[in-house]
Amino acid sequence: MRDLVGYGPTTPLPRWPDGSLVAVNVVVNVEEGAEASWEDGEGNDGWGEYALPIDPAVRDLGTEGHYAFGARVGIWRLVRLFERFDVPVTFGVCARALERNPPFAAWLRASDHDVLGHGYRWAEVTAMTEDEERADLEHAMRVLPELVGRPVRGWYVRSFPSERTRRLAATHPDLRYDSDAVDDELPYRTEVDGRPWLVVPYSKVHNDTRYFLPPTYATPRHFAESLTGAVEFLLDEARHGAGARMMTVGLHPRWSGQAARAVAVRDFLAHVTTLPEVAFVHRQQVVDWWDEHVPG
Repeated sequence: MRDLVGYGPTTPLPRWPDGSLVAVNVVVNVEEGAEASWEDGEGNDGWGEYALPIDPAVRDLGTEGHYAFGARVGIWRLVRLFERFDVPVTFGVCARALERNPPFAAWLRASDHDVLGHGYRWAEVTAMTEDEERADLEHAMRVLPELVGRPVRGWYVRSFPSERTRRLAATHPDLRYDSDAVDDELPYRTEVDGRPWLVVPYSKVHNDTRYFLPPTYATPRHFAESLTGAVEFLLDEARHGAGARMMTVGLHPRWSGQAARAVAVRDFLAHVTTLPEVAFVHRQQVVDWWDEHVPG
């Protein structure tokens, strides 16, 4: 049954443990190479740079090229920005994508950034059977820790989780939380088969998918203005007694890694890093804070 109450007027934390009022978590969705492709016998995928219908019998080399750009160029453009502004981020990684990009896998392994499981393949789990979804999760959770050199504690899937996604994630011994929910901004606990389970919500609003979903942004600066406006509102809200706030930002290398759209990421990072009561964090840091300071 849906919970339509949440925290209501209450505040779990007046501030984050580091003293900040607003925690900003950037999640970079690394999907390029895990999408459906002809080389893998899976046909064409969508979510490229255009929405023109392609005959399923014809290989869509254009969209494949857009994904390849994200792996070849876009991811490194974003990495340079994160390094320039010294920002910790969460990389939501499809394991097959990481297998196919050894230089990025090596960089991620050597970094201190957070890793969030995003499937082995980047495929809609609602189109899978339960056995298929479980097999994809277990395959990813075997491969990812080996590639990144550390445990993976969180999980989220492509666009829409199935009714069984949370249960399957909670069954895995290494996972502690999922991030498919978009029904809150702050973490919260729920129960799965009678056991407590942590949810760290994601955002489809503070997300570069809005370049392609109406109402779209006329320029990348509109994306930067939207993100900046959101964090400033959350900061104002916290200063007026709403308690610690959290903002999740979703990025994709094939989109925000394009030079024009990277302007929005650069300007957002440049602005937020000047705000003394706002901190960039990764998801595992939030999970650890929540477990320690917000009793279940």
